[in-house]
Amino acid sequence: MPLLSTLIVMEAARVKPTDIASPEYFHKVVDCQWACPAHTPVPEYIRMIAAGRYADAYMVNWHSNVFPGILGRTCDRPCEPACRRGRVEEEPVAICRLKRVAADNKGDVSGRMPVIPEARNGRRIACVGAGPASLTVARDLAPLGYEIHIFDGEAKAGGFIRQQIPRFRLPEEVIDEECGYILDRGGVVSHMNRRVDSLKALLAEGYDAVFVGSGAPRGRELDVPGRKEAAANIHLGIDWLASVSFGHVSSVGRRVIVLGGGNTAMDCCRSARRLGGEEVKVVVRSGFEEMKASPWEKEDAMNEGIPILNFLVPKQVLHDNGRLTGMVFEKVAAQYDDKGRRSLLPTGEPDVTIDCDTVLVAIGQENAFPWIERDAGVEFDRWGLPKLDEASLQSTHPQVFFGGDAAFGPKNIIWAVAHGHQAAVSIDLLCKGEDVTRRPPPETHLASQKMGIHEWAYDNEVSLDLRFKVPHLPADKALRDIAAEVELGFDREMAYHETQRCLNCDVQTVFTAKLCIECDACVDICPTDCITFTENGEEEELRTRLKAPAVNTYQDLYVQDGLKTGRVMVKDEDVCLHCGMCAERCPTGAWDMQKFLLETAKPKAHACHSR
Repeated sequence: MPLLSTLIVMEAARVKPTDIASPEYFHKVVDCQWACPAHTPVPEYIRMIAAGRYADAYMVNWHSNVFPGILGRTCDRPCEPACRRGRVEEEPVAICRLKRVAADNKGDVSGRMPVIPEARNGRRIACVGAGPASLTVARDLAPLGYEIHIFDGEAKAGGFIRQQIPRFRLPEEVIDEECGYILDRGGVVSHMNRRVDSLKALLAEGYDAVFVGSGAPRGRELDVPGRKEAAANIHLGIDWLASVSFGHVSSVGRRVIVLGGGNTAMDCCRSARRLGGEEVKVVVRSGFEEMKASPWEKEDAMNEGIPILNFLVPKQVLHDNGRLTGMVFEKVAAQYDDKGRRSLLPTGEPDVTIDCDTVLVAIGQENAFPWIERDAGVEFDRWGLPKLDEASLQSTHPQVFFGGDAAFGPKNIIWAVAHGHQAAVSIDLLCKGEDVTRRPPPETHLASQKMGIHEWAYDNEVSLDLRFKVPHLPADKALRDIAAEVELGFDREMAYHETQRCLNCDVQTVFTAKLCIECDACVDICPTDCITFTENGEEEELRTRLKAPAVNTYQDLYVQDGLKTGRVMVKDEDVCLHCGMCAERCPTGAWDMQKFLLETAKPKAHACHSR
């Protein structure tokens, strides 16, 4: 190979310096915020809680995730598995439950909500369904002068938040309060008890855009012999939970089987215990670890005396002239092929019979759009889901957008909120006549935390405390009252101690090569050996030469060149504790601790003008 070609290849193989001006770089380092679908700035609000600034912490949350009090009790917590604390200890920071602390202690924040202008901008938006996705769209667009019309077949807003989450997990007053911040301040017209029967008719009313946030309202059916004959005592889980929430159901059989391994199944079995079920069992076709229910939901169910029986597939419903008496299950085992694909195969063991008086079916949910005419311009795929642009959430009808469970199938509240934000941006762009697929960039800010030579504007002491447990109502009281909230939440003192477990991963180590004298003081003092000064090279090989080899290739390396020796500084972001010891030790100030804040793009106040 000619020398010039060799040099070009070698240069291409070298790791390029990190562009810290890119919004994605430090965002990805703040693992909790990166993992949150709504990208809530978690360390920022945790520091506010530590300082007793509960209202400020609440508003930081409200700006991103819209429902801090609701999510502080019910979120699926995608942020917590990503938490950096979980890399050095068994359990992450209790991010979700700290969110509740802000909500419970915030006081009156009504005066801090954005002003809804009296003069409208002439644009009318229809939201089908009053769940979290539609409410987020309304929250984002109403302050910009849009007139939002929300339609729902129920008497109160909230969607599956109100219908399917039991009151012992989420008190109704919390739902009322946080829905009220959106619906009761102007700009939003509620059409409750009004079910939309035709998309074409809705579009004919002259709305500039329609957002579909109608959820996945249909429970998946059980198709086994005996199901129809014993139908009187077999209920779809989501419908049964709604009946319980609205007071239509107040009792259940003594012996209850709950079919399914998701969070809905956990809510069903725990509700059944409180309504008189003495022998409540959860039966799942998969293994325990493969269940879709959150680990803490499974733990709570088992702590209330509810066994979870795995690897049992429904085979038959037993009945006596229509009176349910039990169910028969086939025993299966998981087997994997050479590509890692799982199959559940019969073990050949005798069937298992379980006596019961009630069966609750929570084996999945499906989308249902009978009100969307197939000639309305919205195309669906073979699974019955709308064909969408994943970024803009725009359907094949340019004025119709989807979000939440209605978009891609059942997920959770925080995903619905994220969809609502994205759809609001898209609707705003549509109304301005701009390309909805061109997503505006997020806003970012880096600010030094230096106050003195060894003083910082944040607490950088690394606590070794284990995760604090949230107090619970005693089981004898909890199981007597279906409306009694089980989790009592952290008090202020316990919350403070839990905040100290946060490693401030949004306070970044920023390196300025021209100030570095390559004394290696930062290398010597780093407690995790995450800093290395070395020759550049191909990334895969470079990772092996670091002081502590960087094995997590998902996490980018922080690389800076420009050193006098020609070497590069390489920091493994994966194991950095953001303790600031490198910056404290550096004699030239080449290292600085800078707080990174990212705010995801939202519609701006200059959105539309009156037509």
